[in-house]
Amino acid sequence: MKRRNTPAKEAVLELLVKSQKALSQDAIESQIEIAVNRATIYRVLNSFCEDGIAHKIVAEDGKQYFSICKKCKHPEEKLIYHYHFRCLSCGTIECLKTPVQYTVPSGYQVEHANCLLTGTCKDCNTNS
Repeated sequence: MKRRNTPAKEAVLELLVKSQKALSQDAIESQIEIAVNRATIYRVLNSFCEDGIAHKIVAEDGKQYFSICKKCKHPEEKLIYHYHFRCLSCGTIECLKTPVQYTVPSGYQVEHANCLLTGTCKDCNTNS
């Protein structure tokens, strides 16, 4: 479906494209330079997900993050296998550059995998 371009969409898209990490709705709301209400931001973010422009990451606490994720399109991997890492120290959520290996019991067939791993990122590990 063709969607109308609006100043809110342009502003949210600009923030997502410039960001090096996934952003939550409240992070976008605090950084956006035009007057946009919370409901509009969520509506824009969800339309980006529906249109394949961005994807949603749900953290273990239920908070939603959104990312353009330029680094996640590995030629050897379909987007159905998508992994992220959330640093418990700095709070950054990023797409992992290499596929994560896993196994499932015999007889099971995986059609989609969306995984969030948590721990300490490489930057925080080198700073400690």
